[in-house]
Amino acid sequence: MTDDDDLYRADDGATALSPENRDALIPTWIVTRDDLNRAERDNIAAGLRWARRRGFDVLDPDDLMTLHKRMFGDVWRWAGQPRQAVTNIGREDWWALREHLHQLLGNIQAQVDHKGRDADEIAIDFHYQLVAIHVFPNGNGRHARLAADLLAIRLGRQPFSWGRSDLVKVGDARDAYRAALKAADAEDLAPLLAFARSSLRRPAK
Repeated sequence: MTDDDDLYRADDGATALSPENRDALIPTWIVTRDDLNRAERDNIAAGLRWARRRGFDVLDPDDLMTLHKRMFGDVWRWAGQPRQAVTNIGREDWWALREHLHQLLGNIQAQVDHKGRDADEIAIDFHYQLVAIHVFPNGNGRHARLAADLLAIRLGRQPFSWGRSDLVKVGDARDAYRAALKAADAEDLAPLLAFARSSLRRPAK
């Protein structure tokens, strides 16, 4: 399994988005993938500020859905809405996505209450399971990473570093992240735990 953050992207950020991808866009000025990246980064930053300002509960299903809306609602018309089709990753029974999300949140809350696992492990497992369910048409990886950061903070830890890299861009960090997700598919969470606290970005020369 991999997350879907490259669904609308190619290696060349100057490449124009296809007409079908642009249909759901809100800003009319977005034409290329670089435009889209910039708009989404600004929107995600606003979503993080919103989550930090209010009494946000990352394990509340309504709050978690609203977080996606806050992260992408200035860019995509479908932000905050569950997908309504089968995708190449994620649960095939898309009509039951909210039920799967409720089950996951209940499970994670139980782990938090019983303190039977390390806080980082709980937060990273939460991230992985969110990506696996694949609630939204796109942005699931970024939404799940931010949700994991917020859960880590709630549990008294620092936000994750995620290789200190932009995981939307093709590169070593994204490859390492995708490999770690595949390892988690085989029930080995260790590579994802290690990556989440890593710093892969090379210093500028």
